[in-house]
Amino acid sequence: MHMAFFLLLGASLARFLLRHPGEARTPWIIALSIALALLYVLGPVLGPALGPAAPGAARPAPRRLVWLSAVVAVWMVLVVLAPSFAWCAVPLFYTGLRTLPPRAALALVTLLTVFVVTAQLQLAGGGFDPNLLLAPPAVAAVATAVFLYMQRQDARQRTLIDDLIRTRRELAATERREGTLAERQRLSMEIHDTLAQGLSSQQMLLQAADRTWSTDPDTARRHVRTAESIAERNLAEARRFVHDLAPADLAEGGGLEEALRRLAGRESAAFRVDGASVALPDRVQSALLRIAQGALANVREHAGAQAAALTLTYLGDQVVLDIADDGRGFAPDRGAPDGGVRGHGLPAMRARVQQLGGTLTIESAPGEGTVLSAAIPLEHTP
Repeated sequence: MHMAFFLLLGASLARFLLRHPGEARTPWIIALSIALALLYVLGPVLGPALGPAAPGAARPAPRRLVWLSAVVAVWMVLVVLAPSFAWCAVPLFYTGLRTLPPRAALALVTLLTVFVVTAQLQLAGGGFDPNLLLAPPAVAAVATAVFLYMQRQDARQRTLIDDLIRTRRELAATERREGTLAERQRLSMEIHDTLAQGLSSQQMLLQAADRTWSTDPDTARRHVRTAESIAERNLAEARRFVHDLAPADLAEGGGLEEALRRLAGRESAAFRVDGASVALPDRVQSALLRIAQGALANVREHAGAQAAALTLTYLGDQVVLDIADDGRGFAPDRGAPDGGVRGHGLPAMRARVQQLGGTLTIESAPGEGTVLSAAIPLEHTP
């Protein structure tokens, strides 16, 4: 629109100079054309103070009104002196519509249109031409309609952008809340499978040591040493939580198989690997190790088993960890094998496996031992 204004201004000046050379008003026409061009340039150069009115503003800034009044006034003088400058009104339509409130802008457009019609009739030399009378109002109406349509589209676009930004913020807040809840659940499972189980074992061992301290000191000392070993492992786990929440056994190196082998050794359980070993994602290794820790803790505290065994099986598209014991067994849908109320152990294991798209299976019956099987697919594991 700025380019159109300067093009029309230059064409009008050239037309006047070609058709009216050497007239007394020529210096005034040239001076006013230069002044109008400088005034028009001044608006965008001065920035927002003279730019479009803010959306929803009741009235434009005073400096903006002064600038627009000066531009319109100089243009009107030019039109009176040289009617050929009338078509510069089209860019001025948009300038007024962008600067003034709707009613004031429409009044300005009407005034400019009257000047254009008058100028065109003067150029016609007194003859009546319906086109000269109807064309300027039609152009003004089209320009106003286009501007109002663009303004409505801009308002809709701003509303849509605001809605999208608000929706994105709400979604981000929801994701943060869900992430926080998931992290809390994960930490609760980590603590249950390590520190809580270890503290429970220490309590049982120390209570057993206290009962046998007088009658069987050797056994009591053995219980104390075992509790000390468990406390040492728990301390390592606690430090690992602070560091990066990775299982301490995995941090010692050797991968999942070595970690399970060390765990089985501490718990006096058998361990074997079936199938060709493959590299497992860190999340899978951590989850399987935590499941093994929780399952063996349950065996130690509840099953009264004589033997337990860990089996890690690679089946190509999935990895399976089985924990079996020959203890008293239980009905999986009824509670703990010692008649107590089952806590967070099995739900935590099931949640770990489900997060990785796997399944947890428990086969047990009273007096027949227990087999817990965790199967995790490898193809779609994140």
